[in-house]
Amino acid sequence: MIHVENLTKRFQQVRAVDGVTFHVAPGEIYGFLGPNGAGKTTTIKMLAGVLRPTAGRIVIDGLDLEKEPIEVKRRVGFIPDRPFLYEKLTGLEFMSFMADLYRLNGQSRDERIQRFLELFELAEWARELVGSYSHGMRQRLIMSAALLHGPRALIVDEPMVGLDPRGARLVKSIFKKLKRSGLTVFMSTHTLAIAEELCDRIGIIHKGRLLVEGTTAELRELAGQEDSPLESVFLRLTGAGPDGEEEIDFL
Repeated sequence: MIHVENLTKRFQQVRAVDGVTFHVAPGEIYGFLGPNGAGKTTTIKMLAGVLRPTAGRIVIDGLDLEKEPIEVKRRVGFIPDRPFLYEKLTGLEFMSFMADLYRLNGQSRDERIQRFLELFELAEWARELVGSYSHGMRQRLIMSAALLHGPRALIVDEPMVGLDPRGARLVKSIFKKLKRSGLTVFMSTHTLAIAEELCDRIGIIHKGRLLVEGTTAELRELAGQEDSPLESVFLRLTGAGPDGEEEIDFL
């Protein structure tokens, strides 16, 4: 579903993403992990068509993003880490605006809007201004909008930020249902427990390069920590101390 080959992005002399290659199968949830500044968000913005790569190729659902950007974006839902919402619109008006952008028409348009507002537990707030929404409600609204047009792939940057435990549980449940329906999810997160629970495979990027990828079991084997939590495995693979802990000298 998602094929990335030699993806590179330079900002002047800095290579934020350096020759990254990976493939995500249809119906797979792929976790994209890395320390701050590793290149996760830059990669996601290139996948979503927000940034143009310096080099490399992105193919989504069989279409080359550079050659057919509009058609690819019709097939992709994008949830950025800092989404912009029009605060003077109600939740329903915002969803209608997004439906217009994707040229959804007819009775099914309104039915889909209502269904996703209910799915993300926003129906009772639909006629309230977005400016009155909590951070978690805004996050759920942008997820609703990203799924409204029935994308084949969902690209998500930090989906659980700002969600309370109930909201996080709801979103995890929805992601599992989406996977069962065949939707492909590419997800960046700092919450390793979420990655371990949801992701079929995980790729770890560090200093712009893809270090390793595999199932959690395969990553534990690569790190030589078969019985360790994913946090320790992640720290070992990204260059922390021998026991997965940073060595800090307080003296």
